[in-house]
Amino acid sequence: MKTIINKISLLILGSAIMFVASGCSDDNKSDLQLDGDTWISSFTLDDNYPGVIDRTSKTITVGVPEVYDTDAMTVTAIEFSDGAKASVKAGDVLNFSFPQVIKITNGDVFMDYTVNIKHDEAKILTFKLNDIYAGVIDQVKRNITVRVPGSVDVKNLVPVITTSDGAVVTPASGLAADFTNPVDFTVTYNTASAVYTVTVIPTDAPSAVYVGLAASMDLLNAEEKEAATWMLNNIANSQYVSFEDVQAGRVDLSECKIMWWHLHIDGGIDSMTKFDAAAPAAVNALVKMRELYNNGMNLLLTRYATFYAAKIGTTLDGNNPNNCWGQSEETGEITGGPWSFSMKGHENHPLYQNLVMVNGETSNVYTCDTGYRITNSTAQWHIGSDWGGYADNEIWRQKTGGVDLGYGGDGAVVAWEYLPADTRGGIVCIGSGCYDWYAFGVDVSADKYHGNVARMTENAINYLMSK
Repeated sequence: MKTIINKISLLILGSAIMFVASGCSDDNKSDLQLDGDTWISSFTLDDNYPGVIDRTSKTITVGVPEVYDTDAMTVTAIEFSDGAKASVKAGDVLNFSFPQVIKITNGDVFMDYTVNIKHDEAKILTFKLNDIYAGVIDQVKRNITVRVPGSVDVKNLVPVITTSDGAVVTPASGLAADFTNPVDFTVTYNTASAVYTVTVIPTDAPSAVYVGLAASMDLLNAEEKEAATWMLNNIANSQYVSFEDVQAGRVDLSECKIMWWHLHIDGGIDSMTKFDAAAPAAVNALVKMRELYNNGMNLLLTRYATFYAAKIGTTLDGNNPNNCWGQSEETGEITGGPWSFSMKGHENHPLYQNLVMVNGETSNVYTCDTGYRITNSTAQWHIGSDWGGYADNEIWRQKTGGVDLGYGGDGAVVAWEYLPADTRGGIVCIGSGCYDWYAFGVDVSADKYHGNVARMTENAINYLMSK
């Protein structure tokens, strides 16, 4: 019996070996078809508008006139690699008011191309006089304002101009001109043209300033530049100054009643150590800034600039906001609905006057609508006995000396002020993640709530200047 069992075992083992051996082969060829090309070689819309194909970025850019309806454009020609198939064909009508994706497939290989429409544009992007005095450009009204010291000869200034790609400007960049009166500059490119009016304002003593880390306004990051540009376009006799200017005494601040600093740092900061590393120019200017503040200068501090209240000695306990975070401009989240914070109990405060409100919501401050790209950069005070050192609002007030004005969804203090005392000025702080000036890659012109950011800022400036 034992011999029979052994023979059966050997038979089974041998069959298994033969099965495994038959399954192993030197021929390991895959059934996947991976040797086909997936290139688009030409692409044309509406007969007259060929695309510029970039194989590296997998994009196709189609130039069209400045004013052109792109909602229903016809694909009149598309050519691609032999043997491949495309997700669109000649004759298809597509809405190109937003980017469209074309998929090219060849066997088991595919490639996605993004088609973008680029309207002809004629814009002045930067404007300087004598390569020193930067202009503030209002692209809607096509006005450029340049403030220069009173000692500058406005009859002989040399403009240094950069324009959108391919555009030509007259009078040309580099040619001296008399700016005693406003001067028109005409920009043209293909079907596009625009006239910008440049006004030079001699001024030595601004009434309000935007203070920043950069040597000049055009070197600010996009978020800060948007804020500073708004100020210089909307606040009378306002001017950009750097912290180095303040420290060195290069600006006459004798008539200045308010300084605004809006500090954005991609990725956020959450400690004073990180603040010091990110804003050395502001730290270096502390002696002068304390002197100004202690002699009545009012401050508007927004986003991470709210840390500065502790730096200049305003907060009683010396602390900065204890609950901070943020994202980066280009990768910020797209809002799935309107964003807001609460002003409950402070609806009549000057900060919140004349805002666009939602019917039935008398205590919510909306700052952006659905589809806004936001970094949610936040510098707030966590309130609660669980952590942070401030069990409730009253304890926070006693320890910091602040007056709470706005709240996040969890009760955090996101807007607050320090009232004037003795000779010191007043300070308004806004650290809500909802308070945002720049949405990367998003057109905010139709956003019904985003104007509230500017209105709150103007309210804060007027409120502080009245003190």
